[in-house]
Amino acid sequence: MVQSITVQWSLGPTIMDGTLVTPDGTGPFPAVVMAAGSGPTNRDWTSPLLPGTNGSAPLIAAELAQAGFASLRYDKRVTGPHALENLRVLMGSLSMQSHAEEYAGAVNFLAAMSDIRGDQIFGLGNSEGTLHVLHYQLGNPAVPLVGIILAAPPGRPVGEVARSQLAAQVAAQATTVPNGAGLLALYDAAAERFEAGEAANPDPALPDEVKNLIAALESPANLPFSRELWKANAVPLLAEMTVPVLIVIGKKDIQVDWQADGAPLLMASRGQPHITMVFPQNANHVLKYEPQDRSELVPGEVMLRYNADGVPLDPETMATIRDWLSHCVVS
Repeated sequence: MVQSITVQWSLGPTIMDGTLVTPDGTGPFPAVVMAAGSGPTNRDWTSPLLPGTNGSAPLIAAELAQAGFASLRYDKRVTGPHALENLRVLMGSLSMQSHAEEYAGAVNFLAAMSDIRGDQIFGLGNSEGTLHVLHYQLGNPAVPLVGIILAAPPGRPVGEVARSQLAAQVAAQATTVPNGAGLLALYDAAAERFEAGEAANPDPALPDEVKNLIAALESPANLPFSRELWKANAVPLLAEMTVPVLIVIGKKDIQVDWQADGAPLLMASRGQPHITMVFPQNANHVLKYEPQDRSELVPGEVMLRYNADGVPLDPETMATIRDWLSHCVVS
């Protein structure tokens, strides 16, 4: 019987929490460590910013278990049950490195288990999480990953991706937000100040959700991480990978674009036979099935379906991931 248990481990003076899922049968099992996306997204890939509790990560874990793979997913230290006490320790010191250390803590915890094959651990990151998996692998880890799955990795600087998302929302609301171009110009001015290391000082005319985004970036708890993240993208990291890599960007992803982000990633993977890139026809940003035609997708409405009850994973995507893992694992 597939088993799912809550686990906990220490990382320095902080505490990390996660969920371990193991397949039916007797180990040791090959395994996958999953890293969630941006913001307050938790181990299940749900967020308090979006409705619903039907996150993709538990569904992925269940499918992996059916294919014979254990998995560990974890809460970032400032999103889990110990967020407040961890934040007191981490305030002002969050960085790309500290996120890579979180991932390292999860991999090391999993590798120490007797029913896990420490020599057959794969990484799976979603969105921002892809960057943390890549940074971990490039940090000369004690337990190197034998393969990496990048689900919706940014192929452009994250700040550029965020700007394109905002532009898409403005375009979709053209009838109710007539001064879209002017608002984008105000946003660009604030983003330019942020990128220059100055106070963003957003114009009061900007919508509240945009001002809240900028405020979150400038929060003392997020700096200097948010400035690092704003300039980060997966392309230069991908070029340094030597293990098998599977890149998945769904054609129904309205956050990371399969063309705008896919093109530079494809360029980086040319001549690299260990890198496989796929664009599932109906997968969204969190690898769930999106039935609507691409031309009909409205960003706000699509995101409301990410964690809605009854929305399944995209079958094409999961078949690709299962097949790739099975091909990569060493018996």
